Amino acid sequence: MLSSVLNSERAIQVNIAIMRAFVRLKTILSTHKELAHKLNELERKIEKHDADIGTIFEAIRQLMVPPPEKPRRRIGFHP
Repeated sequence: MLSSVLNSERAIQVNIAIMRAFVRLKTILSTHKELAHKLNELERKIEKHDADIGTIFEAIRQLMVPPPEKPRRRIGFHP
C-alpha cells in the first residue's frame, strides 16, 4: 500500500511489480481451475469406462463357465 502512496521511482516500480504478481496469480489460479475441471471430467469418463470394462469381464467369465453336462443315455439293452 505504501508503494502506491509514495511518488518515487522505486515505489512506482514496486507497485508495478505487485500488480504484475497479482495478475499472474489470477492467471495461474484460473489455469489451475480449468485444469482441475478437465481432470474431473476425465475422472468421470474413466469411472464409466471402468464400469464398462467390469461388465465385459463378467460376461467373459460367464462364457468361460462350461455348460452343465446332460445326462447320457446308456447304450445297450435296459431291462
